[in-house]
Amino acid sequence: MTSTAVEHLETQSGNPYAGLSLNTMTTKSWTVPEAVDAAAAAGLGAVGLWRDRVQETGVEKAAKIVRDAGIRVSSLCRGGFLTDLGDPAIALESNRQAIDEAAELGTRELVMVAGGIPDRDLAGARRRLEDRLAELVPYAAERNVRMALEPLHPMYCADRAVISTLGQALDLAAPHPADTVGVVVDSFHIWWDPELEQGIAAAGEQGRISSYQVCDWLVPMAADPLLSRGMMGDGVIDFAVLGASVRDAGYRGDVEVEIFNEDIWATDGNQVIETMKDRYLELVRPALLR
Repeated sequence: MTSTAVEHLETQSGNPYAGLSLNTMTTKSWTVPEAVDAAAAAGLGAVGLWRDRVQETGVEKAAKIVRDAGIRVSSLCRGGFLTDLGDPAIALESNRQAIDEAAELGTRELVMVAGGIPDRDLAGARRRLEDRLAELVPYAAERNVRMALEPLHPMYCADRAVISTLGQALDLAAPHPADTVGVVVDSFHIWWDPELEQGIAAAGEQGRISSYQVCDWLVPMAADPLLSRGMMGDGVIDFAVLGASVRDAGYRGDVEVEIFNEDIWATDGNQVIETMKDRYLELVRPALLR
């Protein structure tokens, strides 16, 4: 059996956290330099960056900070929001800029959040998404960047993402090369899908898994559903089953922890990273190694 990326990275470095990535949203108050320094000091192999923090630092400077720390950028978040009724040139230009930023930062994976429904016409919003994605494909291909379509939980369909399942994301990706359009496996958004294992397997067969993002689904939910992500082990998601599916699908990338949660944001970031490392070893990594 071919070794997983986690096994390869750990063998090369002797570091059990070599395949673990800190998404900057998990430690929301930190700047890019602060997040990169803390991740490197904790032995993590990568960071997942959000564009607002990158732009605050400057793209060229952020790229140098990551390189100098000796870690990777697992993904850049986010592009997308391609469903608006306004001038399509605005959204397309914003996404071209995001593609350029990903290339400058040295990551192939640009996470794409589709966009919501501006006018009660769900089918129309999906058509606009399909058409505008196709316009961006040649630009991304020229820059060796893959647009990673992220299905969001159906409760976000109206305002954030008109694709809710891996199956829908794969259908949207199908006309395009796998090295230019991929999909994100985000535990929070897709754990509930009764066809999840088939979707992950299909994504693996097509070589389209761009990112494996993990956090837990908390019960009860927060008043703001956006803030209902929790640390792995604090909610209902079975990471052994999910991780085994991702492993068997042949995913060889980083495991990125992305959490939106007021309590976690109020906690010292270094403590958050240590808890994240512990839960990764206990709940996430074992399924990726077997």
